[in-house]
Amino acid sequence: MAAHTTRTGAPPRPRAPLSALWTPGRRPSSGATATGKARSSGHARSRRIWVAAILLGADVAAFAGAVRVSAPIGPRTLALAVLILCLFQAGGLYRLRLSLSVLDDTPAIVGRALAAGSAAMVVGAIEDGVAGFTRLETSAIFSAFALGGRAIAYAGIRAARRRHHLEQRTLLLGCGAVAGTLAANLLAHPEFGLRPEGMLDDDPLLGVADRPVPVLGRYDRLNDVVLGYAIDVVIVTFGAITEPSIVSMLRACDRLSCEIYFVPRLYELHAVASDTEVLWGIPLMRLRRAPFRSGAWTAKRITDVVLASLALLLLAPVLTVCAIGARLETGSVLFRQTRIGLDGRPFTLLKFCSLRPAGESESKTLWNIAEDDRMRPFGRILRRTSLDELPQLCNILRGDMALVGPRPERPFFVDEFTRQFPWYRDRHRVPVGLTGWAQIHGLRGNTSIADRARFDNFYIENWSMWGDVKIMMRTFGQLLKAAGR
Repeated sequence: MAAHTTRTGAPPRPRAPLSALWTPGRRPSSGATATGKARSSGHARSRRIWVAAILLGADVAAFAGAVRVSAPIGPRTLALAVLILCLFQAGGLYRLRLSLSVLDDTPAIVGRALAAGSAAMVVGAIEDGVAGFTRLETSAIFSAFALGGRAIAYAGIRAARRRHHLEQRTLLLGCGAVAGTLAANLLAHPEFGLRPEGMLDDDPLLGVADRPVPVLGRYDRLNDVVLGYAIDVVIVTFGAITEPSIVSMLRACDRLSCEIYFVPRLYELHAVASDTEVLWGIPLMRLRRAPFRSGAWTAKRITDVVLASLALLLLAPVLTVCAIGARLETGSVLFRQTRIGLDGRPFTLLKFCSLRPAGESESKTLWNIAEDDRMRPFGRILRRTSLDELPQLCNILRGDMALVGPRPERPFFVDEFTRQFPWYRDRHRVPVGLTGWAQIHGLRGNTSIADRARFDNFYIENWSMWGDVKIMMRTFGQLLKAAGR
């Protein structure tokens, strides 16, 4: 990461805890900051839509020209167009980028167009070899037209940026030589589309006269500055902050819908890759967009609702037996308990009652009842088979939980664990789950909380639909072994 721990020749000044940047459940305290957040999100979304619309329009026009030259319009030709546009979208050719270059994009444009044409040719050759070859020819002509269209579109976007349209408000973390150079370059080259608003640093290295933009405060003002100035982009440079602290800061930015870039260490030796932007000789690495900000997260929610509904329907006989057994043994069917979910919001979690607590305080603060001598045989079966968790399918339908995610914990323990392990609060960035990455690795019951939090945060950063499928399959295997606690 692009961060040094201290300045040379001077000890770091004490600063406010980074928990002030974002904690679960924290909301802007004033109407002004809430308005700033909405304005920032709306402006950023509008710019992304405009750029994507311009590039999409150029590609559609290029395909129309290619069809006019090579082949008549038809269902298969339209299917080829859809395939090409999908491949372009998957390759990031419609996202808002800082440095626009047709030469840099040529391999991606030509390669994806020909890949789509080759697939269409193979499919078309089954029916008509001539028609299949024609679709490959259309793709080749399209790639040539698309390069020309992109050149015009990129020139138009750069011109709009120079006139201060399609700009993104930018905040620099750090006030050293690199931050100063970046800010000066962005002011001198508005075609990159970034307008630097200011810097944050606890111990600014640059003097007031050497700062191209003002220092807006210390790092603990990140939340207020991002909202108040409607910041769209945050660039992390070298400053007076430790690497563990900067992780919390970047996660705070991600919750505020900012795009995040950082200057890599030893950037003079850094090789440019597909996720690298180069701003007047300084490489910037784009931080991967958090999964919960992607469109695939909506598909996850839809999948959760469908699967939870089917599970409730198919497992109705099992649920009935569990309910009767719990009622006969404990006098209650369901056990309700307050847990902490997404963004630190409390919700009521449902379980089959396997042991009636002696009092309300016991249920809030007793860590684990797996070895409790008061538990009777049916309750032990519910615990060992994890059947007591099945009512949480209703929590999933209500939107309190997901099928897969960090397991929810009680408020008392959330506060306690957050004091011991600052990264514990970061697991509340996504909805809690019925099962999770930590649980399938045996981290349940009396196991390391630090490890659980690390596993949960790893799951969030690396989430995928296939990853959820693997977790559910491994969970099912553990249920068959009665591995619950």
